Amino acid sequence: MNHILCGLAANPALPSELVDRLITVADDEIATELAARPDLSHAQALALAALGEGTAVHLAYEGRLTSADIDPVAQPRAALALLDTGAGLPEWARRFAADPVIERREKLAACPDLPPDVTDTLAADSEIAVVAELALWTTPDMADRLARHPHAEVRRAVAANEATPPAVLEMLLTGDGLPPALRCLVCDRERTPAAHAHPHPHPHPHPHPADDLPPGAFCTGSHESTVHDMWRQALSNPATPARAAAGFAGHSSALLRWSLAARPDLPPEVWGRLADDPLPGTRADLAENPAVDATHLRALATDVSPDVRRSLAHNPRVPLDLLTSLADTVKIGATLLPRIAAATPAEVESLATSPDPAVRMLLAARRDLPPGIRDALAADTDAKVLKSIAPHPGLSEARLRDMIDRHGVRVLAKVATNPDASPSLLEHVTRHDPPVQKAFREVARHRNATATSLLACLTDRRARPLAAAHPSLPVPVIVELLSDAEGHVAEAAAANPSLPAAVMLKLTP
Repeated sequence: MNHILCGLAANPALPSELVDRLITVADDEIATELAARPDLSHAQALALAALGEGTAVHLAYEGRLTSADIDPVAQPRAALALLDTGAGLPEWARRFAADPVIERREKLAACPDLPPDVTDTLAADSEIAVVAELALWTTPDMADRLARHPHAEVRRAVAANEATPPAVLEMLLTGDGLPPALRCLVCDRERTPAAHAHPHPHPHPHPHPADDLPPGAFCTGSHESTVHDMWRQALSNPATPARAAAGFAGHSSALLRWSLAARPDLPPEVWGRLADDPLPGTRADLAENPAVDATHLRALATDVSPDVRRSLAHNPRVPLDLLTSLADTVKIGATLLPRIAAATPAEVESLATSPDPAVRMLLAARRDLPPGIRDALAADTDAKVLKSIAPHPGLSEARLRDMIDRHGVRVLAKVATNPDASPSLLEHVTRHDPPVQKAFREVARHRNATATSLLACLTDRRARPLAAAHPSLPVPVIVELLSDAEGHVAEAAAANPSLPAAVMLKLTP
């Protein structure tokens, strides 16, 4: 990998004529960087697309190529990418529907707005992977048709398709109105698939695993693992009627019960059953479900699992008093909780004056606080509150310096993330004794960093490439870093927009 040329390819200040030069010598890595340039001309995009199909696919997805630019015979993957974005030609779809390469037909099956004759062809494909991919993305009418497919894998894909009609999803859960599936992927891999020519003719005494299928895949004649996964997909599908899904709340499969917990349309009695579920994951998803009523949320607040209580804290409709009671018992971190973000002005006032610093810390994660409350939190005596409020816009340099004076290394890195941190304050951060390595990284990516502070950041291994890419770094230092022993540092220097054009010219073959 040529780090210098990769860096130049990503440099936003690289002149167009040097982009042309790089295209002529580009390998895959350089081409990838060039393809991501927002200033790429159409002619340059065409030249890049000719270098390799991987780059052509990227450019197609980015909208830099049209159907007139692609030959589906020479670059089938790029043509399929255009079809996937809706920019391909109908005749391409017909061509790929008959392509002998299975992966191409499978990719086509996932494309939107295919001509009806193409979907009919794909629905009759001899490869189940192609039909299943079609079932996963197709229209309601075709999903209804494929729900009756004799292969269980196709039905599993229909169950995951949110365009599948609700009545069809209900049939997939109950089996009513559908003929039994005759095959599954496990059956297909058995040496004697004729044993499954009809449903349950001679049930096997032992499951038949398939090495190239997910763990647990097996069939004893009823396609058990595929049917189970089909139920999971249907239960997670928001288009599935609630009445059909609710019947699985007492199912013996923990995974099926877990699939229900995030649904917003279940009756309260189902919430009650799931709140007592032995699987913590089920209770955690239920705790984060905004449709669950306050009574059940309060019951979940006493759950023995910290994951359940943490999920409850992230519920956008958790009662505020319940959330504040969780503040000391749940590790939330520097995260703005949805309920805190939605707090009313009166609630904000109340939270700001809470005697519990953990509650004040939660409020301090907001970035739209009134100046009075913001400044009061910036004067808090608790370091975790200060770490939370330090990145808030609008804080004066005096308040930020005061945080450092009072709590030093505990708040230094967070102060450096403040978007309004002045150049002199950032220099103050880099001179702190003892130093904080994470603070160097924050300074190195800050827009207000000066040459002085960036030179200090170069002493830290992890901050070094960030500083090398900063446009405020002195030009002689940038040029010197082009020879750095660490390739990623040299690459960052080559990508620095302050690198002189004359140097770029010398570096470009």
